[in-house]
Amino acid sequence: MSLRFPKDFKLGFSESGFQFEMGLPGSEDPNSDWWVWVHDVENIMSGLVSGDFPEDGPAYWHLYKEDHDRAEKLGMDAARLCVEWSRIFPKATFDVKVDVEETKEGIVNVNIEEKHLKELDEHADKKSVEHYREIFSDWKNRDKTLLVNLYHWPLPLWIHHPIKLRMGGFKEKKGWLDKQIVVEFAKYAAYIAWKFDDLVDMWSTMNEPNVVYVTGYLQIQQGFPPAFLSLPAALSAMKNLIEAHARAYDAIKTFSSKPVGLIYSVVCFEPLSPEDKIAAEAMAEDYMYRFLDPITTGKFLGIIVREDLKNRLDWLGVNYYSRMVVKRTSEKLRKKGIQYNILPGYGMACAPNSKSLAGRPTSDFGWELYPEGLEKILLTLNEKYKVPMMITENGIADSKDTLRARYIVSHLYRVHTVMRRGVKILGYLHWALTDNYEWSSGFKMRFGLYHVNYENKKRYLRPSALVFKTIAEEKTIPDELTHLTTI
Repeated sequence: MSLRFPKDFKLGFSESGFQFEMGLPGSEDPNSDWWVWVHDVENIMSGLVSGDFPEDGPAYWHLYKEDHDRAEKLGMDAARLCVEWSRIFPKATFDVKVDVEETKEGIVNVNIEEKHLKELDEHADKKSVEHYREIFSDWKNRDKTLLVNLYHWPLPLWIHHPIKLRMGGFKEKKGWLDKQIVVEFAKYAAYIAWKFDDLVDMWSTMNEPNVVYVTGYLQIQQGFPPAFLSLPAALSAMKNLIEAHARAYDAIKTFSSKPVGLIYSVVCFEPLSPEDKIAAEAMAEDYMYRFLDPITTGKFLGIIVREDLKNRLDWLGVNYYSRMVVKRTSEKLRKKGIQYNILPGYGMACAPNSKSLAGRPTSDFGWELYPEGLEKILLTLNEKYKVPMMITENGIADSKDTLRARYIVSHLYRVHTVMRRGVKILGYLHWALTDNYEWSSGFKMRFGLYHVNYENKKRYLRPSALVFKTIAEEKTIPDELTHLTTI
């Protein structure tokens, strides 16, 4: 039996700036922390980053029209695109002074007026502003839905220099460890809303802020800047990211009536056994809810209620790839406050291109196919926050394209299932339309519906793209594809 989605359900693609834009001369953006990070000799020699460079990437900055043609041919009607802060403001904006209200709890208000935006306009790189307008207009002129995200990890070098910070330079350019970034991010957000609101249907302040503070300051083996191991630093970065989202939300709302959301990394945390349930719940709390609770209920760290953070979420973007299976730690470790361990062999802790301990296939990244987790997490998020959601990333590193068709269909089936239970899901945006630069892993992980030859930038359709096309054109999983709904 065919499974039909509503006519207004969006099916499209997601992209970031740093991972897709560069690739041809004139597209380089050397003014961000991630640029410096992946070019750093010590990072490359140590294996912390791949040694691949983003300036050799898929070249969306130049080839956006052709990629939009490809998306349209696949029946896509929505795109989540990104603006790079470092392109718009390659030089510091500190001297544009705005009124800031700060209490002992943090920065509770940033008052940005049109006069400030006119000042910021004098600082902005006009060529980049105009080029983003051309990109967004090309998509909108096709009568498509446009979501614009303001931050997908790179920061301007004038506010974060990760190499200097790692070497002990804590006086300036500290990125998310400096509360001033809350003010600067709000100014940037207001400016982008002022410049592009006529083209944008939905706004997102940032993508996966939980990944930023977890990988940057705790799981430093992931190769994300600044790779500075410190729990206090992680908590400080988390607090500043939460405030930055709230102040950016307020800033956008000053100049836009469009819905403002947040795109978030979610994982289905499952206990290995009933005795591990508390451990799994603790990990979910640490990874997901410590950030989402403040911007919805206002409850910060489960204790303080901050009205300036409360109700700053019109919609939630859900980025889901797989699960993690959790086991509680020993009694000695629990006494130290370490409550959980991630169990190897399941979820995102598997060997690449293998079978998980549950007998499920894994991706080139070693991520287990577990679509049930998407259904479970959507139901949980709906119960907790009761805001409309959109799947803003879902995809698989699968260079041979042997698993992608089943991955797409099985996850869309789970989305359809929760929608039948009354959960408001606005759409599904696949990661990704084309192969891309996968951060510290470089180019070896291929997520695209189109294969990219990075030497000549040519795109080649993968067979799984035709499965996506079949679903997108009719907003239906047809009966002949329903055998792909299970793993």
